[in-house]
Amino acid sequence: MERIERKVNQTVVKLQQGDLTALPVDAFVYYAREDLAPGAGFGTAIQVRGGDVVKKELEKIGRIGMGEAVITTAAAMNASHIIHACGPKFQEPDTERKLRAAMRAALKLADEKGLKTVAFPPMGAGFYGVPLDLCARVMLEVIKCHVTAATSLEEITICVMDRREFLAFQDKMAAL
Repeated sequence: MERIERKVNQTVVKLQQGDLTALPVDAFVYYAREDLAPGAGFGTAIQVRGGDVVKKELEKIGRIGMGEAVITTAAAMNASHIIHACGPKFQEPDTERKLRAAMRAALKLADEKGLKTVAFPPMGAGFYGVPLDLCARVMLEVIKCHVTAATSLEEITICVMDRREFLAFQDKMAAL
């Protein structure tokens, strides 16, 4: 599957398929729960590859609120950091507003840490049931808005798992 790249202001926004947790980026974003307990999927990869280092950092932080983000090391992974962002789950009220808040928090934290490269999954579109079309639209709108202002981010990657996810983002990438 091809990769799509668009330059928005001074930032390159990429869409590609692959393993988010294996990307060589400054940070990747994990769609976290309020209690910061790792779930399945990427959570399992983080537990295996990040080991006790990431787990201990998350235990020290404790909890985060809806629409908030925190950062930890990525331990032995290719990324240097993991940004844990808490977004909406299971079609709860105000899904779009909450997803926007989680995206903004993750991007703001990346800037505060001076990161240059960050990768996102389709935020909440898997296990947590955020509709994929809504996810793609909101993510790209928030990214576009964020990078039109001053930012340290030179590259933002949206890393999808399959063709279905790729296609949902592909059309919206053209509008960047």
